[in-house]
Amino acid sequence: MRTANWLQRQQLAVYALGVVLAVGVGVASPGSAPVIGELIEPVLAVLLYATFLEIPFVRFRRAFTNGRFIAAALGMNFLVVPVVVWGLTRFLPPEPVVLVGVFLVLLTPCIDYVIAFTDLAGGDAEQLTATTPVLLVVQLLLLPVYLWFFMGAEVAAAIDAGPFIEAFSLLIALPLTLAWLTELWAERSSRGQSWQDAMRVLPVPLMGLTLFVVIASQLPRVADSIERIAVVVPVYVAFLLVMSLLGRFAADLFDMDVSERRALVFTSTTRNSLVVLPLALALPAGYELAPAVVVTQTLVELGGMVVLTRVVPAWLVPGPSERERSSDGA
Repeated sequence: MRTANWLQRQQLAVYALGVVLAVGVGVASPGSAPVIGELIEPVLAVLLYATFLEIPFVRFRRAFTNGRFIAAALGMNFLVVPVVVWGLTRFLPPEPVVLVGVFLVLLTPCIDYVIAFTDLAGGDAEQLTATTPVLLVVQLLLLPVYLWFFMGAEVAAAIDAGPFIEAFSLLIALPLTLAWLTELWAERSSRGQSWQDAMRVLPVPLMGLTLFVVIASQLPRVADSIERIAVVVPVYVAFLLVMSLLGRFAADLFDMDVSERRALVFTSTTRNSLVVLPLALALPAGYELAPAVVVTQTLVELGGMVVLTRVVPAWLVPGPSERERSSDGA
């Protein structure tokens, strides 16, 4: 437990190390990209298994105990976000390979490291954890509908359902099922509980390893297309800013307490890049840039989370003590 807590506090340093090493390997040894690329799927599968273990599947009903928060989280992620994404993508070039990556990642709310960042900002991480099963199920159901709506029938027809089904089965459904079975085992056995406790050490280093294998394997492939990918960075930054403010506004409308408000801001802004990455990797020929577009969002978001963990409690959603200090300063 101490190791897991220490890694949580050092997670940004671990992620930064993974990114720096990946860029170094990608630039210095581009020939290693195919070998490193073979590690993406197994590393992702283990990472998603470890992160899914944080979702309280065996206490699924808890997700419905706070109807106000559930309604706000669903409304922000599946009603407000699509409108914001549609507006922001009007500023992007009409390239399907870029747009499909942007839509894949921005239309799916995060279900893993958002919990850690919410906790760092003093948000209601427990409530957000209980809400993640609902967010996961709804996004899996609505993502195909959103892609068809935003990309059109022509682009939708170019996407083969086979790789999507395979990616969902092997990299999402299988880890999800194993995590659920592990939690059932942990409820019935001390060995199961020990195993689950041991797995809590893995998400942070596995996230760093995932960033390494994804960036190191993808960087040489997109080195000649950096300009095409760079156009999405302002959109990702704008998304973080807009959704942070809208999340705060929605929390006011629902009259939430401070910790719930902070949790709503984070679930409104963080996206599910690592869960949809297998889908981007499964896209047919012609969409090779899509995974890089998804990974770019991860890099922008991690930087944004560093800022939000400080800005949210200090300014955007201050607690009573912060308000008193602000009043005294005035």
